[in-house]
Amino acid sequence: MNHPRLSLAALGAALCLPLIAAAAIVPAGDLKFSVEHMDRSVSPGVDFAKYAWGGWATRTAIPADKARWGSGDMLGENNWARIRQILEDAAAKSGAPGSTPQKVGDFYASAMDTVAIDAAGIKPLQPTLDRIAAIKSVDDLIAAVADAQNHIGGPLFGTAIYADFKDNSKIRFYLAQGGLSLPTRDYYFDEKYAKFRDEFVVHVAKMFELAGAAPEAAKADAATVFALEKALAEVSKPPTELRNPLANYNKMTRAEAAAAMPGFPLERYLTLAEIPASEQEIIVMQPKFFATLGTMLEPRLADWKVYLRYHAIKDSAPFLAAAFDDESFRFFGQVLNGTPQQEPRWQRVAKRMDGQVGYAISELYVARYFPPAVKARLDGMIAIMKDVLRDRIKQLDWMTDGTKAKALEKLAAYRVMVGAPPKWRDYSGLTIGRDSFYTNVWNASYFEVKRQLAKFGQPFDRDEFLASPHQVNAYNQPSANQLVFLAGILQPPYFDAEMDDAVNFGAICAVIGHEITHGFDDQGRLYDATGNLKDWWTEKDAAEFKARSDKLVNQFGAYEALPGLKVNGQLTLGENIADLAGVSIAYEALERSLVGKERKLIDGLTPEQRFFLSWAQVWKTKTRDERMKFYLQADVHSPGEFRAYGPLVNVQEFYDAFGIKEGDPMWKKPEERAKIW
Repeated sequence: MNHPRLSLAALGAALCLPLIAAAAIVPAGDLKFSVEHMDRSVSPGVDFAKYAWGGWATRTAIPADKARWGSGDMLGENNWARIRQILEDAAAKSGAPGSTPQKVGDFYASAMDTVAIDAAGIKPLQPTLDRIAAIKSVDDLIAAVADAQNHIGGPLFGTAIYADFKDNSKIRFYLAQGGLSLPTRDYYFDEKYAKFRDEFVVHVAKMFELAGAAPEAAKADAATVFALEKALAEVSKPPTELRNPLANYNKMTRAEAAAAMPGFPLERYLTLAEIPASEQEIIVMQPKFFATLGTMLEPRLADWKVYLRYHAIKDSAPFLAAAFDDESFRFFGQVLNGTPQQEPRWQRVAKRMDGQVGYAISELYVARYFPPAVKARLDGMIAIMKDVLRDRIKQLDWMTDGTKAKALEKLAAYRVMVGAPPKWRDYSGLTIGRDSFYTNVWNASYFEVKRQLAKFGQPFDRDEFLASPHQVNAYNQPSANQLVFLAGILQPPYFDAEMDDAVNFGAICAVIGHEITHGFDDQGRLYDATGNLKDWWTEKDAAEFKARSDKLVNQFGAYEALPGLKVNGQLTLGENIADLAGVSIAYEALERSLVGKERKLIDGLTPEQRFFLSWAQVWKTKTRDERMKFYLQADVHSPGEFRAYGPLVNVQEFYDAFGIKEGDPMWKKPEERAKIW
């Protein structure tokens, strides 16, 4: 909940970056921009996604251990190969006690010792299960919940420690709805997800059996778990409503919050969660959820013990014997996502370690793979994009001067972070050994809890990254007015030193523009230049913005991803606004750069054509149907094929570049095109 909006759109640059070579899983040709990815038998005016990457789609199969396969996934796969080498090198050496290499190496070695893990079976989890079995009161129940949240798992509801959205000079404790195993509330009610509900009950029963329950008792307990989760789902907001930061901001005193959720022992929970007594104000993001939860605790105490037992097993499954891990994958991987087989052990371990000691891994990654010169070069590209947006804001014909001035103030206040944070996270207080994977996860989880608790009473750290720097990603953090471009993303197809400017402008600059304009999308525009949640728009400007953005809601809401299943235009609005703005601003930046230069054809394509093709090829993607159903229900990003051309059909220069005319399937009437920035 406290994470920023993360965008799979990322960067590239038109400058030479001397990246260090590493073993690759995906051939470089699949990642780089190439006319070989195209299908020229398809007219660009008929289906631009197929035209841009239909050749790649035809010859490419989704790997058996993946639910989706596209540009970001392929780059990520190669990046994990780099990380594997880092982990294996660290594990093979005896790092100095307490050093980052020692902690990373020992953590990895313990996780790869499957003989010891399988021999331990469920024993590492037994103290937790015993504590749950001993619950006799609501206070005992809340104590077990707090213990799980402090170590392994997050049952019942979500929490975060983060800056106050409306006053980021203060750090607050947030309570948020949660407690569900299925992706969203609709999975518990909508008929199209009925098979997942049935399979979920089968899965829960199987987990109970693996933990020692008799089959009939396991089935009965599984039904209990589902009934409780369905009750929680009934009072949970859907993903579209979770996107409204104003509606999900409810600051209360501790006394007010306790009164709003009778039956929930809030003060006892806050004490067990180690929230200082000095923190007299908290933020309850979904009060209705907690009000209902409070009424359910005492009457269904025995049922909650069953619920906690399942969640303890589920959350610990990746760190226990293979039978638990395999059953977890069978349901969450195969059934929910349609993925035939698990990723190799080393990769699963690397991803789990990323969630525990990600910054320690990143420290080793950046030292090996991220040249210092990258930051200066990216800063230059970002400055170009900010210049174009600044000029566009000044020239807007729909925004009043007062709002323009505040928009320009916000743009000028952006803090750009490239590659890695100014200082690395201090892991000196974390104990990691080679004896027990489970113990290492337990220790690392509580270490992070203590690190978060230490933020109370301290200034909001605007330099902190909210994702491990080795990840293939970029994001905009509204509360810090911060743009972050992670080290892992600075590779093809987002940046390619061997390609012409048009290709790199279509990749890096378009996505730099995407991240910049997230600060002005339907959510980001509600944060001011200081990063506080504050409506700085006039009613007239807000109404004009909504009218323009509604065109994108309608446009993307008409796209059918699977038979009978369409994109949720409201859920994906923020990303669609950022895509359109990013492409439009980057195109102008390219045209400015070409003034006075010879416009050469490359592969028979003009610079303008290569720009739009580059953007589209960044989004080449294939997705399994079950995973697509999840994306359509819960993901704020539109599917790749619609991102490939959805923004472009609003840009006149796209039509000009490919000679697309009225009557072509890609044609959009001028009056229906969205133009915001």
